[in-house]
Amino acid sequence: MRGLDGKNVIVTGGGGAIGGAICRRFAGYGARVGVFDKNLDGARKVAGEIKGFASGVDITDYDAVAKAVAQFEKEAGPTDILVNNAGWDRFVNFVDTTPDLWDQIIAINLKGALNMSHVVLKGMVARGHGRIVNIASDAGRVGSSLEAVYSACKGGLIAFTKTVAREVARKGITLNTVCPGPTDTPLLAAVAGEDERGQKIRAALVSAIPMKRVGQPEDIPGAVCFLASDDAGFITGQTISVSGGLTMHG
Repeated sequence: MRGLDGKNVIVTGGGGAIGGAICRRFAGYGARVGVFDKNLDGARKVAGEIKGFASGVDITDYDAVAKAVAQFEKEAGPTDILVNNAGWDRFVNFVDTTPDLWDQIIAINLKGALNMSHVVLKGMVARGHGRIVNIASDAGRVGSSLEAVYSACKGGLIAFTKTVAREVARKGITLNTVCPGPTDTPLLAAVAGEDERGQKIRAALVSAIPMKRVGQPEDIPGAVCFLASDDAGFITGQTISVSGGLTMHG
């Protein structure tokens, strides 16, 4: 794809399954990648594979984000592309959740992306160029049982993306959203569980997907890299589902 070679990219949650796949794909296009992940060991593993920059920053902490971005930019140069990929959830009926769980889910899935975007956008606006790709979820488009607060965060992230895309369009900056459907990651295994209930959840997901499989981490990076590339230079404020046809929006 055009325009990725030599660009500086930050990927949050870069030490995880989907995040790692995104980092590797960008590196394959010649980009320099900052692998941001609270799991520093995971970040270092991926960064080591691609000769990238590793940070164990907690994205829910604004001051820590500002310091981590400054450190990355000191080593690599200005951030050209930001991918807000970090996410976390637990499958629970809403009436059985607690405010503490809400706060945790909101902090990681919504506030973290706000923190990262706020810090990185300032430089992008000053330079008159930038790409932000936010990883939301089809749960934010159509809802998802047992994921009420997570769905609310991802729906909010979609709305945030559209709004900021309008605000900075004249500054040469685009923001778009990629919505994975159910994807075969350790997070899915953890939130669904490995017991009989978890197996039923997984079977129900597969049954609902027209392609009759859950996504794989490698299914996601193509859409992300496209939206970050020069080939998508006139695309902003859009939402693309990568879900095997689980949701189809006109």
